[in-house]
Amino acid sequence: MNVFDYKPLEKDYRIWLVLNPAVWLMPILFAVLAVALVVHAYAWSLGIGFSPVEAVAEAPAAVEAAPAAVAE
Repeated sequence: MNVFDYKPLEKDYRIWLVLNPAVWLMPILFAVLAVALVVHAYAWSLGIGFSPVEAVAEAPAAVEAAPAAVAE
């Protein structure tokens, strides 16, 4: 892939010259976790989401299987 003379396989390593993973990896992952939790909390506040308590209460009753036919 060559877009505007940018070769990602040759130049993508440079981000790690600026962001040292030993220092920044965990804060980045915690920030991603915080964003995910906020998005999920907002979605659940709108009523969009899965509630296991409601799913169990609304589950249909189990239907018994018909007896197997006996071959004669």
